[in-house]
Amino acid sequence: MYSPTRYCRILALSALGTLAALAPVPSRAAAQSVSIGADVVSRYVWRGLDFGESMSVQPALTLGAGGFEFGAWGSYSISADGASANENDLWFTYTVTTSSGASFAIGATDYYFPGPGADGFSYKSAHTWEFSLAFAGPESFPLSLFAGLINDDDKPMYVEAGLPLPAGEGVELGLHAGMVTAESGFYGTDGAAIVNLGITAGKDLQITESFALPMNVSYIINPDQDRAFLVFGISLAP
Repeated sequence: MYSPTRYCRILALSALGTLAALAPVPSRAAAQSVSIGADVVSRYVWRGLDFGESMSVQPALTLGAGGFEFGAWGSYSISADGASANENDLWFTYTVTTSSGASFAIGATDYYFPGPGADGFSYKSAHTWEFSLAFAGPESFPLSLFAGLINDDDKPMYVEAGLPLPAGEGVELGLHAGMVTAESGFYGTDGAAIVNLGITAGKDLQITESFALPMNVSYIINPDQDRAFLVFGISLAP
């Protein structure tokens, strides 16, 4: 398994310690939860980068207990030509929510790409780690902030801000902007660059009185690569 650098370990452990100190001590065992689902997307666009140039199916499994969540997430191209971008990640987050409704989270993700000809799961070269910090504001100030540090040779940091917008009844609308802070082979940038500007609209398609199908459309621009995407997705969950 890929070993994170000492710097990344210190960053993750110190932030985790701070959040744990802020968390209230539960009076009884925290409830556990399990959720499963999958998204079907017309393109897998991640942080302004197109993976596979193909429609993809993205299954997910999440286990939760208290403020901890652990999960597996994948993306699999429906086209053989896009199989090199197949992905199978493991991740965890720990979230603390304040009395005002704001939340702070620390997380780590193991990115694994099991494409044709790729190294096997047991090879450290097949894994890339990211450590992240996130903030979500309360309803009165619903700004979200994210920072993620990829543990590769360049050690680039990705930062993103998101903001919901007023929309019609039953419609969710939001803006996001993300950038890489340094040159990065992982993101394909020659230096600090804005790579992810977009707007997303979401709405539930009511199928029956008790079942609705969440749908969303995103318009995304990557100024650094001079590319734009229009992506459609649906979410399936029991």
